[in-house]
Amino acid sequence: MSKDIQIVSSDNAPKAIGPYSQAVSSNGFLFCSGQIPLDASSGEVVGETAGEQTVKVMANLLEVLKASGCDFSNVVKTTIFLKDMNDFAGVNDVYAASMGDHRPARATVEVARLPKDVKVEIDCIAALG
Repeated sequence: MSKDIQIVSSDNAPKAIGPYSQAVSSNGFLFCSGQIPLDASSGEVVGETAGEQTVKVMANLLEVLKASGCDFSNVVKTTIFLKDMNDFAGVNDVYAASMGDHRPARATVEVARLPKDVKVEIDCIAALG
């Protein structure tokens, strides 16, 4: 692995459920893998609605960001994956509250299926420092 690439992880976020890292830092950026609404200790899905699940997703993302000394103010790009685009408003409300006044670039896409059949997954890219 290149010297400018470092694996980042947090015990306060769910372990990767596949052959990938929670995040990787490289060249001044942190690339966070998609987070789903899993409890870090039990591995169980948290929340019934997409909005409730987004609360946990954003909390998990924040824990991964914090492992590199970042928070949501460092985020430059996010991608939201929704099982049903009809859930957009509820997810967007939680996302906006989590981001505060910060408005990174974003894409939102509807997908056929997500891991563990959750309703939402979010990944992000953050600037380090």
